[in-house]
Amino acid sequence: MGLKTALYDTHVEQGAKIVDFGGWDMPLHYGSQIEEHHAVRRDAGMFDVSHMGVVDVRGVRVREFLQNLLANDVGRLRTPGKALYSCMLLPSGGVIDDLIVYFLSDTWFRLVVNAGTRNKDLLWIRRHAAAFGVTVLEHHDLAMIAVQGPNAREKTLAVLPGALRPAASDLKPFFGVALESWFIARTGYTGEDGFEVTLPAGAAAATWTALAAHGVQPAGLGARDTLRLEAGMNLYGNDMDEDHHPLESGLAWTVAFLPKEREFIGRQALEGLRDGGLELVGLVLEDRGVLRSHQKILPSGEVTSGTFSPTLNRSIALARVPRTGLSRVHVEIRGKPHAASIVKPPFVRHGKALISL
Repeated sequence: MGLKTALYDTHVEQGAKIVDFGGWDMPLHYGSQIEEHHAVRRDAGMFDVSHMGVVDVRGVRVREFLQNLLANDVGRLRTPGKALYSCMLLPSGGVIDDLIVYFLSDTWFRLVVNAGTRNKDLLWIRRHAAAFGVTVLEHHDLAMIAVQGPNAREKTLAVLPGALRPAASDLKPFFGVALESWFIARTGYTGEDGFEVTLPAGAAAATWTALAAHGVQPAGLGARDTLRLEAGMNLYGNDMDEDHHPLESGLAWTVAFLPKEREFIGRQALEGLRDGGLELVGLVLEDRGVLRSHQKILPSGEVTSGTFSPTLNRSIALARVPRTGLSRVHVEIRGKPHAASIVKPPFVRHGKALISL
């Protein structure tokens, strides 16, 4: 038996297929992964993401601490609620995890880390926080529901407690707002607009049920993966990990080399890797077949994430390949080469195809 979120019983009652995900019992789908995918692209869907880690870091030197800990620069965060996406690196440049950090005050930042890495993340964060006098608090009393899609915000606002609605309705993209034990962020992992709602665990089931009553489709891990891949978003453990650095994982934009005087963990290694090596690209299969992780790229490379895109009705992938400037490669599927076009992700954003088919 795995770990269970506050919504586990609700998922079972709704007929979800439960699978193990990073040690958690999570819903894969509720009957049709394809229908759940389309609901998010066309209307609104919701995901239980309570297995993610919510970590508050506090202290007078907390900004200085995070400028050292993260590859992106939290010095840019000056407006309360503003969020930043970043990687947390080893000295070698390998990615320990990717995360979102929210600036809430000069002495308080909130991190949201991945489920499968949360234990090693906490060890790493606490190891480096001590030198800065920063306290680290991991929350175990919260749940998180991601509501995504073109109608997600409207439907979420209808069920939020009244005191939260004005602040949530005014949120700009990549901002969050805290009110008592609730935290609402206009962020997501699907390429659609929406909210990620962090709330007391005891309020999760009632909120989920209320959202469903307003026409929000419950969705599982299967749809979440096809949506994030269409949106060109990395998955930790597939597209980057401790053996691969951001510059070869399509995440160079998350590394702030300026200001030059800012020393962050992994900087020295990345400075020597800036001009060569591998890159992460998008692939669209030109004929029948399904792209999957670990398939070989010919002449060189490997698929890191692959799936069939319900929006495009084509197989797509992210792949790590040498920087050759090629526009076309072949992927080995069941021992046979299949032609694939190299494209720049994302493939789909806000329900619209961004590539030529």
